[in-house]
Amino acid sequence: MSDDTVVVWDESLLAYDMGDHPLDPVRVELTIALARELGILNRPGVRMVKPEPADDALLTRVHAPAYLAAVRNAPRDPLFAGYGLGTSDNPVFEGMHESSALIAGATVAAAEAVWRGDARRAVNVAGGLHHAMSARASGFCVYNDPAVAIARLLDLGAERIAYVDVDVHHGDGVQDIFWNDPRVLTVSVHETPLALFPGTGFPDETGGPGAQGTAVNMPLPPGVEDSGWQRAFHAIVPSVLRAFRPQILVSQCGADGHRLDPLADLNLTVDGQRATYLAMRALADELCDGRWVATGGGGYALVEVVPRAWSHLLAVATGDPIDPATLTPPAWRDLVASRSLGREVPLRMTDDADPSYEPWQPTGEPNAVDRAIAATRKTVFPLLGLDPHDPRD
Repeated sequence: MSDDTVVVWDESLLAYDMGDHPLDPVRVELTIALARELGILNRPGVRMVKPEPADDALLTRVHAPAYLAAVRNAPRDPLFAGYGLGTSDNPVFEGMHESSALIAGATVAAAEAVWRGDARRAVNVAGGLHHAMSARASGFCVYNDPAVAIARLLDLGAERIAYVDVDVHHGDGVQDIFWNDPRVLTVSVHETPLALFPGTGFPDETGGPGAQGTAVNMPLPPGVEDSGWQRAFHAIVPSVLRAFRPQILVSQCGADGHRLDPLADLNLTVDGQRATYLAMRALADELCDGRWVATGGGGYALVEVVPRAWSHLLAVATGDPIDPATLTPPAWRDLVASRSLGREVPLRMTDDADPSYEPWQPTGEPNAVDRAIAATRKTVFPLLGLDPHDPRD
């Protein structure tokens, strides 16, 4: 296997543009620009790969043919509504099928490169559209690129794929698509569905008949900071991955759990997000011989958070992590200013936060995070042969 890292990128990925909408492609443009200015994309062993659109044969591994037809036809009809399209969350836009298929193709290219041994890790920061369902757009997502890539990996012979989703919103589309497939473990750490879209992701969602235990959900109360989030992640994710023994790790790295994100209620920092990326890389190294496919996802603090978070992700995937104290390059700040976004430009790659945490223990006076951890462990751990009360599991 090559030790290279593939970064799938082309400016055409910015065409997934819903107009005056929270999911502004400028966040991806600024991420790539920041990573380039920091020298991340010029590291030895980093290969930039231009994506090709996923064809209908790939897309229909996940999506219904009638839905593809609707996505193609909707821009021709200004009054189109149906299949979740034509809403404020999922407005119809010109080139919707083509740009969505390109994002799916980019994540497929990342997955193929890793599975075939052309690279140990691969990243598509434009991907992570995890809410799209088989026959319905949802949550800003038209085609579910992580699910399409996972289906492609199954077709290539993968027998155990772990999908870990750290977006603030539940990874409902990927879970739903592989609900009955015991070859795919879906793990989602997110804000409680009692407070946030999409209203799913409770601990008792554990997979369909024959696949019990292959859906794992860790909902967290609003207001959780880095220490609580890391405590929950490490109390759940390493144990279930070790029990499942995946051959490859696919992750959705939404940055919308950050305290500045306008659409959610967690209080994470880029320092905590960086720590999560390091943890996922370590799990891929431990369990999958390093095979890791990472995508972007949500994130609506377009300047203040997303470019820094995903530049940390790109750094972790391509080699040494970036020192949090690193200054953002002046050329990047100038680019942000030229976009007239009216946002405060961060001067450093850190929020000056300490992402350390106290490991979970089953004893003591539980707080809201510990109660949430206990609920998930109690529900799903026995299905995977794990002891919900043993902190070593």
